[in-house]
Amino acid sequence: MGLGLAWFVFLTVGISLSVGLMIIWVGFPLAALLITIVRAGTVLERAVMRAAFGAKIQDPFRPLPEGHLFRKLRALVVDPAMWKGLGYFAVLFPITLIEFVISTALWFVGGVLLIAPVLALFTRVTMDFGGDTRLIVDQPLEGIPFTPVGAAVVLAALYVTRVMGTTHATLAGLLLGPGAGQAENQVLRARADHLQASRARGVDAAESERRRIERDLHDGAQQRLLAVAMDIGRARAKLDEDPVGARALIEQAHAGTKEAISELRDLARGIYPAILTDRGLDPALSGLAARAPVPVEVEVDLPDRPPAAVESIAYFIVAESLANIAKYARATRASIKVSRDDHWVIVEISDNGVGGAMARRGGGLAGLADRAATIDGILTVNSPPGGPTVIRADLPCTW
Repeated sequence: MGLGLAWFVFLTVGISLSVGLMIIWVGFPLAALLITIVRAGTVLERAVMRAAFGAKIQDPFRPLPEGHLFRKLRALVVDPAMWKGLGYFAVLFPITLIEFVISTALWFVGGVLLIAPVLALFTRVTMDFGGDTRLIVDQPLEGIPFTPVGAAVVLAALYVTRVMGTTHATLAGLLLGPGAGQAENQVLRARADHLQASRARGVDAAESERRRIERDLHDGAQQRLLAVAMDIGRARAKLDEDPVGARALIEQAHAGTKEAISELRDLARGIYPAILTDRGLDPALSGLAARAPVPVEVEVDLPDRPPAAVESIAYFIVAESLANIAKYARATRASIKVSRDDHWVIVEISDNGVGGAMARRGGGLAGLADRAATIDGILTVNSPPGGPTVIRADLPCTW
């Protein structure tokens, strides 16, 4: 009510002065100042509504255009949000006055009736309800019958206060928030920004994966194949003069070829494991759990196989999480749970380790979040110091 009274006085004086002084130039800068203060006041009032009622009201004002001050002021004047905010402040005082009177009356009457026996120990309790209706309590025993009535009034005051708060927050949302079409546009814009960020993170993740594959090929299989080629060349040169040495070089080249094939197989498994393609997520995750250094319990509850992209992302999230558990967690056991929730695949990896895991920029968990973002998924990490750690991935998909 105090804020409502302050706004009522401010608007009454400000509008009167601005309109009255417009016959000279002074009224126009006053009106511009009034408009600016009203816009700032709507920001403050939305913060008050959030603090008082938990109502999150979005900013309804259109972005100010570039250019000189008069262009910005004109945009404010033609913005419907400005006039809605002005209307809110115009009715704020009478509404809050009614709320204050009802709240004060209910809480005061209920409180006095509730503790009437106690008050009667120190003073005479007199309540005048108008006309010939009057309540007088001189002795504590006389106030006992009014205690249940006071409890009922206090209970009613609780519900009335809640209703008034909800109504006030609803009114504030209508007048201080965006309209239906504007709110929908804001949601769509936020959705588009989120998708753009997700796609950018997906591109970065794909580029990082490409560089990793190139590095693995260059440092591993490519070097081994180059060594094989050199061994075969040396063996061919010695074939006539030193058959025994040539045979040794050929055997060395054969061993190098098998090692190169093994490295290529591991690299292909890192890109997309064959068992995931052939048998699905459950056997693939069971294979990961079998190779983990700690006991891992696997529970996969999917009525149907999800799309290949979802399976691949879920697999690599589990693989990276188990690798982190082996390196950092100092855990003695872990669990993997995969389930379906409507059109979502939920992947949870938990361990009883030391905790403290964080998705730092450039780290493994951040890379998993980027990988999940490529299909608009969400990765959350809950890892307080001391554990336990729970990594959850919500992956959207449609069967």
